[in-house]
Order: sequence, then C-alpha cells, then structure tokens
Amino acid sequence: MAVTESVADVPGPKPRAPSLIGRRLASAALPVGTAIALLLLWQIGVRVFEVPTYIAPAPTDVLAVFGEHFDLLLRNFWPTFTVSVVGFFAGNLAAILIAVTFVHSRLAERALFPIAVFINTIPILAIAPILVLIFGPGMTSKVVIAGLICFFPTLVNMVRGLQSVSPQTLELARILSASKSEIFWKMRLPSALPFLFSALKIAATTCVIGAIVSEWIGADVGLGALIIDSTFNFRSPMLYATVFMSSGLSVLLFALVTITEKLVVRW
Repeated sequence: MAVTESVADVPGPKPRAPSLIGRRLASAALPVGTAIALLLLWQIGVRVFEVPTYIAPAPTDVLAVFGEHFDLLLRNFWPTFTVSVVGFFAGNLAAILIAVTFVHSRLAERALFPIAVFINTIPILAIAPILVLIFGPGMTSKVVIAGLICFFPTLVNMVRGLQSVSPQTLELARILSASKSEIFWKMRLPSALPFLFSALKIAATTCVIGAIVSEWIGADVGLGALIIDSTFNFRSPMLYATVFMSSGLSVLLFALVTITEKLVVRW
C-alpha cells in the first residue's frame, strides 16, 4: 500500500528567526511612528486653526530654529550637560555611601533616614534659592541642586537592595565564617544592583530637571536660562526647541544608564 505524505510533512528549510537588529527595529517602529503621527497632527492643527506662533509654533518653525540657531542652542547645552552629569554622579555616589552606612549601622539609619525624608519633602523650587544663598550662584550650587533631586530615590532603592538578601543566606554565610566585606561584595551588592539601576534611570532624567531649575535661579547661560529668556521675550519657537533639547539630554543619559545596566547586570 502506498504511503502518501501530506504537504506539511515534507521536509523543507526552517523559517529563520528574526535577527537581533530586526527585533530592535521592529520594537522601535511603533513609538517612532506614533511620534511622527503626533507631529503631523500638531502641524496640521496649528495651520488649520491658525494658532498664533507665540502660543504654539508649528513643528516646522521649531525645526527652523535648530537650523538657524543651533550654535546658540549648543552653547547653552554644554553648561546644562556638565551640571547634570556632575550632579548625577555626586548625588548618586552620596546616596550609595549613605545606604551602605545605613545597612551596616541601624543606629545611623534610625537617626538620619527621617532627616533625608524630610529634606525630600521640600520642593526643589523652594530649596534652590536657599542653596544658592549658601553656596553662591556658581557651579557648586547648581551641582548640589542637580544632585539633591536625584539623591533620595537612589538612597531608598539602594537600602532596599542591600537588605534584600534573605536571612537564611546571611546566616549560612556567617556559619561559613564569611567576613562583612565578603558578604557585602558577594551577596549584598549583586542583590542591590537591579534596585540601583532602577533608581539610576530615574536619576538620569531628574538630574536634568535639577540642572535647569538651578539655572532658573541665577544663571546667564544654560538651557534653563535660555528657557527663561525665550519665555519673557515671546520667542516660542526657541522656547520649544530648548525644551526638546532638554528632553533629548534626558533621553541620552537614560540610554547610557540602560546600556551600562546591560553590561553590568548580565543575569
């Protein structure tokens, strides 16, 4: 009796799995397409309803600012970038060191953690003038403001991460005569890294906010100063272009933290 084979049973080349680059392009297509659609709606809405430029410029007007005044935007970008990056590292380093102190000293945690919570409850716009009075209108006050705004999330997440090691694991380590430094480097720190990078992603965006706020208080250069100047002079296209550049800086820092996380937290 002849045996018939169905078409599905006939061996053939297996379909290729999509490459890594292809998957990334596919995942990026939706947000990019959505952004383009929103910009088109913005452009059409401004033209159809004849919205005055000083209220809401069209995307093409904002794009023209990048072409005509890119040197001005770039000159004000670098001071904000410097303050953001230095404040990011200073604020997060202080938070990590204090978190390590809290984990190894419950007395320090009970004494200082409520103070950190109280400072975090003060709006940054309220505390920024005080810091300018204390440190002066120079670079130091701006870095302190940028660092302060990203300090508390990192402190909370780092403390939580360092304390996330199970009591059974810690007890086993003590039975095996592991030192405090061995417990920290081989148990506590690996457990805390996912918590830390979650906080660093938040800090990567908030440090830019802190830098811009510090430039609002007393600065003649920087994206924050350019926002104030554009607002009072009704230069709406320049204002929108500056806001987009500030957002681009936040996205850049966020992307750098994400790449670093993938390199460090391989598990």
